[in-house]
Amino acid sequence: MATPSEVVLEVRDLVKHFPLTQGILYKRQIGAIKAVDGISFDLHRGETLGIVGESGCGKSTLAKLLMALERPTSGKVLVGGKDIAAARGSELKHMRRNIQMVMQDPYTSLNPRMTVGDIVGEPYEIHSEVVPKGDRRKRVQELLEVVGLNPDHINRYPHQFSGGQRQRIGIARGLALQPEIIICDEPVSALDVSIQAQVMNLLDGLQKEFNLAYIFIAHDLSVVRHISDRVGVMYLGKMVELGKDTEIYDRPSHPYTQALLSAVPVPDPDGREQRERIILQGDPPSPANPPSGCRFRTRCWKAQDICAEQEPLLEIRDKAGDHPSACHFAEAADVVHVN
Repeated sequence: MATPSEVVLEVRDLVKHFPLTQGILYKRQIGAIKAVDGISFDLHRGETLGIVGESGCGKSTLAKLLMALERPTSGKVLVGGKDIAAARGSELKHMRRNIQMVMQDPYTSLNPRMTVGDIVGEPYEIHSEVVPKGDRRKRVQELLEVVGLNPDHINRYPHQFSGGQRQRIGIARGLALQPEIIICDEPVSALDVSIQAQVMNLLDGLQKEFNLAYIFIAHDLSVVRHISDRVGVMYLGKMVELGKDTEIYDRPSHPYTQALLSAVPVPDPDGREQRERIILQGDPPSPANPPSGCRFRTRCWKAQDICAEQEPLLEIRDKAGDHPSACHFAEAADVVHVN
C-alpha cells in the first residue's frame, strides 16, 4: 500500500442532497433525498479502496461526485490538491484526465455504432493535446494489447465481442489518458463468475504496472476483499466503518458490517455451521427521511436511547480495534472468513 504522503484523492465532508419538489407550474421544495451525507476519506497512490453497501446507500452517487458528473451540495473532492467539484471549463477538462471510470454494464456503456478504435480513441479527440493525431491508431492498438485484446480487431464493433471482452474495451478507454485514479463502479457484476476472475486479475496487473489508485464499488464482498487494500462500508449515505481489508473482514466492529458479512455464502459446510446468521429486522429507512441520531438504529439490536439522540462519529473507539467505526457501541467481533 502507498504511504500517507502519496495521497492522490482527498474527500472532505462530501454532501449531495437531491431536492424533492411539489407542483407542476410552480414547484416548491418539500424536502431532500440525502444520497451522500458527510463522507470523508483519502485515497493513496497504488491503493484500492473498496466501497460496499446495499442498494440505495449512495455508492454510485459518490462515484458521480468524484467524477464531477454531479455537483455536491457541500464538501470538497481534491484531486492533486485542487477541488474538482469547484472547477469549471478548461480547468475541469484538464482535471478529468486524471480520474477516469469503468462502467458497470459492458453492453450499454459502449456505443454500438462506433468501432473499438473509435471508442478507445475518443478521449484523444476530446483531449487532442495528449497524443498527436497521426499516432492515435497505434496508441489505441497498444492499449488493446495491454488489456489482453487482439490489436488487429480495432475495426470491429462492440456486438462482435463477448461481455468480458467488452469490459476490457471499457478498461482500455479508461487507461487512454493515463490517469492516476480509476473509479470502478460494479465492473464485474454483469459478467460470468469465470470471466469476473479474469477481469479482476487484469485490473490487479494494470494497477501494479501503472501504479493506479482504484475506487472499487461492488455488492460482492468476496470480490471486494480480493482486490481491496482498504474497505469503506456505507449505509444510507454515511460511511459507517473504514479500515484495512483484514480489519473489516476479520474483526468488523459496526453492527451493520457484521450483518453484511454474516450474509456472505460460505462454501465450506463446517464454516456454515460455525457462523451465526444476523437477520436485520425491517426495511432500510428512506433517504428522504432518515432516522435521527444513528441511521442504522431502527434495524440495530444494540440500539439504545443515545443512538436516537446523538449521531455517532466515524472514529476509533475503545472496543472497535484500530480502525474507525460510527457506532456508540462498536465492538470488534470474529467472523467466519470471507474468501
